[in-house]
Amino acid sequence: MTVANRSAANRETQRSIDTTIRYTVSGPADGPTVALIHGWACNRNDYDGVTSYLPDTIRAIAIDLAEHGESRSTRDVWTIAEFARDVAAVLDAESVHKCMVVGHSLGGAVAVEVGRLLPDIVEHVITLDALHYTFLFGALDEEAADALVQPVREDFPGLVRSMVEAGSPERTAPALKDRYFEKMVAVRQPAGTRAFEGLVGWNMEEALADVKQPITEIGVREMVTQEAMAYLGNRVDFVLVDLGSHHFPSESPEGTAKLLADIMAARH
Repeated sequence: MTVANRSAANRETQRSIDTTIRYTVSGPADGPTVALIHGWACNRNDYDGVTSYLPDTIRAIAIDLAEHGESRSTRDVWTIAEFARDVAAVLDAESVHKCMVVGHSLGGAVAVEVGRLLPDIVEHVITLDALHYTFLFGALDEEAADALVQPVREDFPGLVRSMVEAGSPERTAPALKDRYFEKMVAVRQPAGTRAFEGLVGWNMEEALADVKQPITEIGVREMVTQEAMAYLGNRVDFVLVDLGSHHFPSESPEGTAKLLADIMAARH
């Protein structure tokens, strides 16, 4: 696949009086559309490489969630469902009638919720190394949830470092891990902490039961367990890849773009 000659426009939509969402649109307005949602403590620039390799017939919309990247918000609600409304506002602003929604990591949970929120618009949900982590299996009680989020409240840099390490196979270069850490630890607060709390509080089972569209999880082969595949296999189609670490869309944009384009082509 060659790099497409894609013109891009940076835009914004005023979701509410307290939230402005920034996003980038590239590709033809009448082309099949893919909405791209970044992961926790990241931003839409993570998809720059991916969009450059997508066929020039595809319209790509890369979105900064509230208080990530260039989006701004003073709201008090930081649930996964609220982030999904950020994406829905962009799709409405761009008059999107049908699309595929792609989300990396926390963005995968957001993508599922967008599918739940917009069943007549979202045709397919693609999650990138997002749904197979065991802390998402089953709703946590208040005590268990508090225990999981306490480290992010007490030592945010330490939690970010541990998350980067957990998502990095042994072969991952230390300099690459340092780059991810430096980007993620700089996320605006309180959104960084509250977004993690929102993910821990997300009821994945309930969401997956409500979403009727196909869901495909593209996961790092070394990190997807048989337990996860057995747990999610009756609802989620797995595609296992060897494209790098948890942040493989940034590390292997061409391979990621090909996977997405192939899935879109199969539906159109």
